[in-house]
Amino acid sequence: MSYDFKNFGELLFDNNKMKERLPTPIYQRFIDAYNHESPLDAEVADVIAHNMKLWALEHGCTHYTHWFHPLSGTTAEKHNSFIESINGQPIARFNGKSLIKDEPDASSFPNGGLRATFEARGYTYWDVESPAFIRGHVLYIPTVFISYKGESLDTKGPLLKSIDVINKSSTRLLNLLGYNVKSVKPFAGLEQEYFLIDRDDFMKRRDLYLTGKTLLGLIPPKAQQLETHYFGPIPQRVNKFMEELNKQLWDLGIYAKAEHNEVAPGQFELAPIFSNVNIAVDQNMLIMEILQDVALKNNMVCLLHEKPYQGVNGSGKHNNYSLITDTGLNLFDPNKDNLVFLIFLSSLMKGVDEYSDLIRLFSSNPGNDFRLGASEAPPAIVSMYLSDDVEKYFEPTKKTSKKSSFKMQTISSLPMDDSDRNRTSPVAFTGNKFEFRMLGSSMNASELNIIVNLSLAKALDDLYLELSKYKNNLIEHAKQIALDTYKKHQRIIFSGNGYSSSWVEEAKNRGLHNIPTFVEAISSLDNENVISLFNEYNVLNQKELEARKEIKYENYYNIRLIEIKTLTEIIYQQVIPSAIKELNFICKCGDKFMSKSMFTKANKLQTFIDEASLQAGIIEDKVKEVNLLNNYKDKSLFILKQILPLCDKLRLTADNLEKYISKDFQPFPQYEQLFFDIDF
Repeated sequence: MSYDFKNFGELLFDNNKMKERLPTPIYQRFIDAYNHESPLDAEVADVIAHNMKLWALEHGCTHYTHWFHPLSGTTAEKHNSFIESINGQPIARFNGKSLIKDEPDASSFPNGGLRATFEARGYTYWDVESPAFIRGHVLYIPTVFISYKGESLDTKGPLLKSIDVINKSSTRLLNLLGYNVKSVKPFAGLEQEYFLIDRDDFMKRRDLYLTGKTLLGLIPPKAQQLETHYFGPIPQRVNKFMEELNKQLWDLGIYAKAEHNEVAPGQFELAPIFSNVNIAVDQNMLIMEILQDVALKNNMVCLLHEKPYQGVNGSGKHNNYSLITDTGLNLFDPNKDNLVFLIFLSSLMKGVDEYSDLIRLFSSNPGNDFRLGASEAPPAIVSMYLSDDVEKYFEPTKKTSKKSSFKMQTISSLPMDDSDRNRTSPVAFTGNKFEFRMLGSSMNASELNIIVNLSLAKALDDLYLELSKYKNNLIEHAKQIALDTYKKHQRIIFSGNGYSSSWVEEAKNRGLHNIPTFVEAISSLDNENVISLFNEYNVLNQKELEARKEIKYENYYNIRLIEIKTLTEIIYQQVIPSAIKELNFICKCGDKFMSKSMFTKANKLQTFIDEASLQAGIIEDKVKEVNLLNNYKDKSLFILKQILPLCDKLRLTADNLEKYISKDFQPFPQYEQLFFDIDF
């Protein structure tokens, strides 16, 4: 691949392309709409649509689609052709109305009861901030998705509202303190972890292609031990995949800054450059789609599940969060403005502390249950890590280490950081931003950023109201309020080992939430402070929150039920038959030729076959019970408490059985093959 910076973002219809192609007055009116200074009128929309169509046709497009993020956690699209017939002659047509609005079937997507079949109409509306782009023969237009009555049916709409909220709250407070600021935008950098697996191996694993994860499998003698991990050589096959991946990201204007191995075999990471949160989320959803597409072209499959393999590290998606003013000031940079840093950091502390249960919920999904708290990812208990250096801003008497001077004359004089970044912390300060580390790898990052924006805005508004009581010495009062906030919410700060059992007890004593599973976290949407927060800022009303709660329960139930049924079917249809083949092979030897070890093996096989059959039968009976329950919450909790422990026992039995089945009789590729086939 050769890089031509003139062609960076060639398939992106961004503001630069608009400036090039639109008449100056039209472009200025678009910018006014972009900056929320005036509405986007029909005349401007028509001109933009016409020029967007011409650009798309130049790149071979035949169709366009409104691209949106429904509550399924994925993206959705419906392709419409540019071609129309006028007097029997083909013509390419695309107007402002088609650009701004489309009508997909709202009842076809998860809606939590917001849309019935007879109320199917929904609307998608163009998000002017997020540029249109081309993939294949289709022009993609990023949009929000709402119901016929205006309820939010997606994740983008509430995210955009929360961005507006944090902008207003931050700007108002900064201007009160004498800063000349017009706007503040939240920025995010989303590090994407993923696994690659040989496509042929994938297709031979029924559990993988039905559930995205392996439900059975023994860890081989060598897994992630003795690896050079991050800085190890990337397999040639994967390098080829990454070259094609980078080309597609380059064409779409996505700055893929870093790519490297991760801890587990066949695991990798892609880290883009920061963008404003809205675009960062759109780009991350695109990245996940492109990862999967490019993998298939290279006869591999990209696994985005948080825990595709038991016994090795799972995958997350670190959400690096910061706030930037229109003047270029990073509000979380202590080296730029100490006052601003103190105010915004203490306010973030308050937000994280008061809404930690919601941060835990919006960072997770059913797949992340197998990762959080497993000594490979942050614990499920939400805490913040600041480092001694940051804490000294609030506690000047706090003892800290001293940095050595920066001299490059000898190795011994290399600079030393004052503290580690504590990889066990769910929320960690990393120099000029906060890294939210709990997020699951397959997730849309919108919900997490929504609650971070809103909880921070609420804390800033509380500070503003308190500060407004004073007419003089606002700076000193602001410092004192920031210090008081820090002290009040200091319980959320933890610098120790988050994986230790002692932290669980300490967190309990501090009054922090410890919600072990995703499904148990869903009830946080019932909390009065949560409902009040979303209502206060008009981001989600109670009906919309109820819908999201119902969708999460339903999603958990369906995912788990598919996993459970797939597990029992694999046991009956593949594992037990393969064990019987092994047993029959041994028995053919006859007593005369059978050694003691073979007798032992035969007895083990028979024992495990009987146990697996019995355990699978018990699980099937439990599934019949769960189907009798009336609502998704009860069904989900029943699965969590009564069926999943049985599945764990069945897996243990099946994995023990795997030890006694020879390679010729194995029903599907084992972990060793899944881990290392992509190296060749």
